[in-house]
Amino acid sequence: MKKLIIATSTPLASIFGSGFLVIVPVLHGAVGKYAVLAMVGVCVLAYCVGHAIRFNIRHAEPLLEKDEASRRTKRLERSSDLALVGAYVISVCLYINILASFLLGGLSKQADTPFNKHLLTAAIILGIAVFAYFKGLKMLERLEAVGLWVSLLIVVLMFVGFGVFDLEAAASGIHWPRTPRRSWWEILTILGGTLIVVQGFETSRYLGEQYDEATRIQSCRLSQIISSVVYIVFVALATPLMYHLTRPVKDNELIVLAGQASVYLPIPLVCAAVLSQFSAALADTLGGSGNVVEATHEHVSALHANLLICAGALVLAFFPTLTILALASRAFAFYYMLQCLIAFSLSKTLFQKIFFLLIALVLAFITLFAVPVE
Repeated sequence: MKKLIIATSTPLASIFGSGFLVIVPVLHGAVGKYAVLAMVGVCVLAYCVGHAIRFNIRHAEPLLEKDEASRRTKRLERSSDLALVGAYVISVCLYINILASFLLGGLSKQADTPFNKHLLTAAIILGIAVFAYFKGLKMLERLEAVGLWVSLLIVVLMFVGFGVFDLEAAASGIHWPRTPRRSWWEILTILGGTLIVVQGFETSRYLGEQYDEATRIQSCRLSQIISSVVYIVFVALATPLMYHLTRPVKDNELIVLAGQASVYLPIPLVCAAVLSQFSAALADTLGGSGNVVEATHEHVSALHANLLICAGALVLAFFPTLTILALASRAFAFYYMLQCLIAFSLSKTLFQKIFFLLIALVLAFITLFAVPVE
């Protein structure tokens, strides 16, 4: 059991990397009072994708390790590894962008400007690159576990604060948020751009050196179940407070909701956001560099791979956070689509083939058409 808990902490830390910080304002801007239903839909899709990841752990990995997989499966696996590197680059920039947004938003409205946010994002990414070059990032790996527990702590505090607010509001009458007038196409493309918030369960696939097959499959499933419950409850509790949000959508508006629930919540929220985003960025930098080293058969060292990841993230540092969010969702959707195609290529039954193909088509839609909320 202890082994499973430790194994589950890695994908769980990745899933909670940024999602709970931005999902509420995004869903408010997309579907208003129907945010919970939208969150359920996103979690169901993610669980279906997780099934493909777990299928590949059980069926694809043994064939790839023994070099018995078909040429098509091998090509798909190599392509998905490269796609994951690109997704990690975008997610590193996303995490640092959210960090900068919450830090500046917690300081003052005057400091919370796009220029300051982009400048701070670029400075932090450069700082990570310099530290990685001279010291390496391995010594900072423990921050991932710290980031997870800090994230969970602030989620609990938000649960309590939002729950108390909802109970008090129920007594006097809840003011439900307005539902934006959007077409089904707009809603689906915006929700597709939120896939990144439930990303992270796939990390169980890459823990083969530390855990056996059964443990990794269980950790992947358990992390998805826990995170889905937390997200759905969190969005449900936050929905009555969405009334206080404005348009256009801002990435750090959770600070506003925290302040409405309790004057004591914004400061710990900002502190947790800074620590969790920094640790998540480090984790994805390490994960991405590891994939680069493996994909290039160690022709690129971990040192230079870290610099490549940071350089790619720096290019995106001057894009708006919500644009990066949608772009990251598209990148991970492409990776997940390739994983579904791997599962499709190894499926033995017609039902499995249809299932994985349908999920791959949904992910192809997200890859092509996901957009940021406005």
